[in-house]
Amino acid sequence: MRSTASSFGAVFRNPQSILCGAISGFLFIPTTIFDMIWGVRYLQEAHGFDYASAVLHSATVPVGWIIGCPLLGWISDRLGRRKPVIFGGGAVLLACLAWILYGRAGVFPPYVVGLVAGVASGAAMLPYTVIKEANDPRFGGTATGVVNFLNFTFSALLAPVFGWVLQHLSAGSTPMAPETYRSAFAPLLFGVAIAMALTFLLQETGSAARPSARAARERVQA
Repeated sequence: MRSTASSFGAVFRNPQSILCGAISGFLFIPTTIFDMIWGVRYLQEAHGFDYASAVLHSATVPVGWIIGCPLLGWISDRLGRRKPVIFGGGAVLLACLAWILYGRAGVFPPYVVGLVAGVASGAAMLPYTVIKEANDPRFGGTATGVVNFLNFTFSALLAPVFGWVLQHLSAGSTPMAPETYRSAFAPLLFGVAIAMALTFLLQETGSAARPSARAARERVQA
């Protein structure tokens, strides 16, 4: 028990751990709360989609995760840097989210915006790597658990908050107007922007930031 508490204490006392959890959480909640909980209803009420079409459009976001999580991880490894990929993914997600809320439907081909948003939100997984690299290797499993805990704490605590805000803004009327959804979910844009800003405070843990380790690997490969 003392060893367990010591492991958690070491990870939680590291400011980089908290940063990783916050960045991952802010990048993830637009997909977990907005898309997965309210996405179908939003598309039906704000854009006039029928139920089947709304489900298909909303499903493109998790399909994007399937592509984005390994793709952005691979790009990060190739660059040897984590921060630019996290920041870039956040920027693309911010643009997609802004278009979903305020853009005009039908401008882009069907399913493209949701798919790109899902790919970009794959950047939320990179802090899982950073937290392991920023902590003692002995606590790798604990670190992964901590960032997952912090990440999903955001979704668990904020999901009912957004539900209450929607109910308050709509005064219980259905269907809800597009302006109601925009007002309720506009804070998600600020959340993604905060995640991008916090990235500047994050320690770069990629191989490019560890030249001695990279040189050693190159000698081994030679």
